[in-house]
Amino acid sequence: MSASETFRQDAEQRGTWDDVRDLPPSAKLVAKVLEYNETMTQQQIADETLLPSRTVRYALNRLDEENVIDSRFSFSDARKRLYTLDIDA
Repeated sequence: MSASETFRQDAEQRGTWDDVRDLPPSAKLVAKVLEYNETMTQQQIADETLLPSRTVRYALNRLDEENVIDSRFSFSDARKRLYTLDIDA
């Protein structure tokens, strides 16, 4: 597969704000917080939104199902994951 095909496939899998529209309010809040803060851990999101960790975890799972967030392991602490918003404008 060429680089342009890979890029095109990634772009097709990316979510949009329309995908977020029908999600629960907690997922919308987490998406907005990630929009304004480039990369955050689950705990940082919970602190920023004042939502319980369990609710943040549920919101992140719902956003992941819609392909609107990207997550990766933290290099400074491999036990944590870093989340970023990955939405086509």
